[in-house]
Amino acid sequence: MAKRDYYDILGTSKGSSQDEIKKAYRKVALKYHPDRNPDNKEAEDKFKEAAEAYDVL
Repeated sequence: MAKRDYYDILGTSKGSSQDEIKKAYRKVALKYHPDRNPDNKEAEDKFKEAAEAYDVL
């Protein structure tokens, strides 16, 4: 399975600062958090993907 661009997952550009990346991650994490989307496997997967992208960046 091919991974998407981490910047694309968070909705930022490659020239983004750490603060911009952190802000984008928090926005995506809140949107797809499992507590806000119970029983939604797709949201859970997107949350995990965003967490992985943030860890790498």
